[in-house]
Amino acid sequence: MKVKIALVLRIAVFCGMITTINAQEHSIARVWNEEVLNGIRNDFARPTVHARNLWHTSIAMYDIWAVYHPEADPYLLGNTVNGIEIEFDGIPVSSTPEADIEEAISYAIYRLLFNRFLRSPGAGSIFGRMNQIMIDRGYSLAFSSTDYSSGNPAALGNYVAEKIIEFGDNDNSNQANDYANIAYEPVNDPLLITESGVMPLNDPNRWQPLTLEEFIDQSGNVTSNDTPDFLSPEWGQVTPFALSTDDLMIYQRDGFDYYVYHDPGTPPQVSLEESNAMSDQFKWGFAMVSIWSSHLDPDDGVMWDISPGAIGNVNELPTDFTDYPDFYNYIDGGDIGEGHEINPYTGEPYEPNMVPRGDYGRVLAEFWADGPDSETPPGHWFTLLNYVTDHPAFERKYNGKGEQIDLLEWDVKSYLMMGSAMHDCAIAAWGIKGYYDYLRPISAIRSMAGRGQCTDENLPNYHVGGMPLVEGYIELVEEGDPLVGPNLENLNKIKLYAWKGPEFIEDPEVDVAGVDWILADDWWPYQRPSFVTPPFAGYVSGHSTYSRAAADLLAHMTGSEFFPGGMAEFSAERNEFLVFEDGPSEDIILQWATFRDASDQTSLSRIWGGIHPPADDIPGRLIGIEIAKDVISKAESFLFDDVDNDGFYTYQDCDDTNPNINPAANEICDGRDNNCSGFIDDNLPLFTYYLDVDSDGYGDEMFPIDTCLLFSPSGYASNPDDCNDEVDSINPISPEICDAIDNNCDGRADEGLPRNRYYFDFDNDGFGDASIFVDTCIITPPVGFVDNLSDCNDMNELINPNASEICDAIDNNCDGRADEGLTKNRYYEDLDQDGFGNQLVFADTCILIPPVGFVDNSSDCDDSDNSINPDGIEICDAVDNNCDGKADEGLPKFTYYLDSDNDGFGNLMMPTDTCIMQPPIGYVDNSLDCDDSNSGISPIGIEIPDNDIDEDCNGIDLFIEAKMFPNPFDEELRIHLNYDGEVNTYIFESVSGRRVHFQRNNINNNFFTIRNYELFGGVYFLVIRDTNGVELYSNTIVHVNRNF
Repeated sequence: MKVKIALVLRIAVFCGMITTINAQEHSIARVWNEEVLNGIRNDFARPTVHARNLWHTSIAMYDIWAVYHPEADPYLLGNTVNGIEIEFDGIPVSSTPEADIEEAISYAIYRLLFNRFLRSPGAGSIFGRMNQIMIDRGYSLAFSSTDYSSGNPAALGNYVAEKIIEFGDNDNSNQANDYANIAYEPVNDPLLITESGVMPLNDPNRWQPLTLEEFIDQSGNVTSNDTPDFLSPEWGQVTPFALSTDDLMIYQRDGFDYYVYHDPGTPPQVSLEESNAMSDQFKWGFAMVSIWSSHLDPDDGVMWDISPGAIGNVNELPTDFTDYPDFYNYIDGGDIGEGHEINPYTGEPYEPNMVPRGDYGRVLAEFWADGPDSETPPGHWFTLLNYVTDHPAFERKYNGKGEQIDLLEWDVKSYLMMGSAMHDCAIAAWGIKGYYDYLRPISAIRSMAGRGQCTDENLPNYHVGGMPLVEGYIELVEEGDPLVGPNLENLNKIKLYAWKGPEFIEDPEVDVAGVDWILADDWWPYQRPSFVTPPFAGYVSGHSTYSRAAADLLAHMTGSEFFPGGMAEFSAERNEFLVFEDGPSEDIILQWATFRDASDQTSLSRIWGGIHPPADDIPGRLIGIEIAKDVISKAESFLFDDVDNDGFYTYQDCDDTNPNINPAANEICDGRDNNCSGFIDDNLPLFTYYLDVDSDGYGDEMFPIDTCLLFSPSGYASNPDDCNDEVDSINPISPEICDAIDNNCDGRADEGLPRNRYYFDFDNDGFGDASIFVDTCIITPPVGFVDNLSDCNDMNELINPNASEICDAIDNNCDGRADEGLTKNRYYEDLDQDGFGNQLVFADTCILIPPVGFVDNSSDCDDSDNSINPDGIEICDAVDNNCDGKADEGLPKFTYYLDSDNDGFGNLMMPTDTCIMQPPIGYVDNSLDCDDSNSGISPIGIEIPDNDIDEDCNGIDLFIEAKMFPNPFDEELRIHLNYDGEVNTYIFESVSGRRVHFQRNNINNNFFTIRNYELFGGVYFLVIRDTNGVELYSNTIVHVNRNF
């Protein structure tokens, strides 16, 4: 099923594993953390309860680890927390601490999870896996002793579990009664979700329960209660980790005390009596949820770049409701984040990731949702933490400082901090939810729309507490609208351009509800019809609170706001990921550069999902920020030592043995990093000194030192002016002598001394090379040099001004000419080596015989063909073979005719004369064609009668059809008749029938002509008979006699 496919994707792709954990690849803490997450996925979906479970199991693992590591302080063991004293007398020193820790943690979590998941619908599966882990490790399931005094790790684990269970029994969670509510009762009647509209709200600003046909919780559990109760409205009273009474407000309602930490104040309230700022904020926020619902159509053509280079990187959150419109994109969706310029790990920009906005919104809403098969938001961030830990680019350095710590230490410390933060977020968020009891979008949108529109008093259906109209998104139903109903029953009701809801999905495997105009009475969040919206108040968003605290915590623990490698990804496969409708329409890869980017997308996902308005979102994020700070401060007091008591822990202090060295210390000039900035003597005035090896008072600029000392150290000078720090006689005050050395360090050697120029004489012929010389103060030329520059080839001692010129194409005597004064001969190139040269290519030289490839004549007319020369034999090839200036002379000539239509008969008008004995291509040896443009016309052509075309080239057309022309006629009348031989021709007056003309005619090729100049103009009757009197043809003719 698609649900299971989505689960595999979430676990396998995102977490890097499927179900079981290989102990050789992960710590024992990770192994059991995965079992906690598995238990959550198979339990009822209760984010508050599971945040507490994650915290308690993290405490158990950390405290056991701390027992074996004296530098750390346990949280519960040996301490009093929430008025409960947890006795602990310590254990003997272990010779096998690593194995003991694994065994103790295994027993502690095993016992604790049995306590927490005993009533779970998936208890069999949960405990079956747990039992197998214990068995595989050789641990007895029956061992239950808690006497750890001998150092027995199993007993220690059992004892820790027992004390945490005891602690939990007194933390006000009401676990003993399955976390049931004590005092809370909803003020509004349930909304029957399958019916249009909303039940009238007793309080339009308070939470409304939902009644469903069948309620399936976020983990996919079918429950017997189709009107689920408010989950954990009194959770604010649960014992926290780092929440402070300084941030606590206690409010009483209906005789019950509601504990509210980090009180964000009253959310926007709608007024049914008047328009005011708070009421406008209420309407604005819930209307935005409806508008963003219109984005959930993958076929609307809107494409977004969802890469970290385009979205994310939100650095400032609004702190007042009035700032929200500038933070969110009201119409198009999203927030003010514009992305990151580069990936800090690669130094390169992030690649664009263009996807349909409709797919992005749907995948985002479902990925960050609570289910089905989810570990709920607190567990979601544990999954992310494990993903970070497993990433190959991640280094386990707490806060990014110091050396890497071992995997178990990282896991127990990071789990304690993450579990503590998730637990405190649950207490803070649900304390606020319980007291302010704020309604969800489905109740707000349907109830506002049920009252009408609040935009214009002059429009129909106005109510001050109604829905604001937004053109194209929130409008009134008018006459002619498809939604108006057959009896106009929906006229002037509110309609929304939004996701159409589950009624339009028959088969989730193939159907997509899409977006269209719907009645606001029928608006749905983007959720399953068996769930619709979480069963508790909206304000504040638990997702926003959990996610921002977790993101800030991860950034602090890892020392970087970025995911390892600069980006985390989640792949949603095309048509496989979404659960309650088909999709996405293409493969979608969610990407986040930073932990906060992921957190911010979590918050936006709840708006697209129709679960929270902005008023729920931002306060949750701000509270998450504060909780992360408090958790970090308190947790680190247990996790780390401050040996020198200077107020900084070991991971912060760069020398925890010296109280004068810490991040708050002032840097002094003592060669130490006093303020732990990573730099020695930083931000102090620096002076530069230079190494003075020869102790002449002048230093070497290549060996400087920067120091805060006011005077140069021993062996150093205050200046960098020495140019040779190995010789004390070379320095700026030394005199210059002729030794090719810069004695006085002015950058020149032998300056100020008389100069002589000498030239290099490599061939030792007494003449020097003008291009290679030396200017020196010495009086005589150095070895290998002379005082002249007359040599023109200093590599050959036979070439110099005293040498004689010889015929070798070389300037032997250096006068700038080669072979001058010698007799010259001209030779011609013979490229084809036929003994005859090319007059256009020649060489003039002093040599007596032609060089290779040349001859002494220029008689060749084609030097590329050795068969063509004056001795060549003329052949029929249109080429002058014997170089007499003529081609094919003296050969017999033949005449051929062009045959354009390739019918074997040539055109008399297109002859060619040539010596070749066979007709060239396209020519024939006859001229019998009468139409060389048509292959169907030739002496062998088939005659087509009566078409005025001579196909057989006999001079006339073949006539078969009997006809005469012209008619009327004057001098002659032409007759076509399908007959060959002698005929008698008669002409009669048409009126009297008197014969006026007779003649005999011979018909050749079916044609003959009648000529008669004696007839008067008039109408006649023509009759043609054969010699036997049989009539062959007759017709009326008209004679026009122009002679009369």
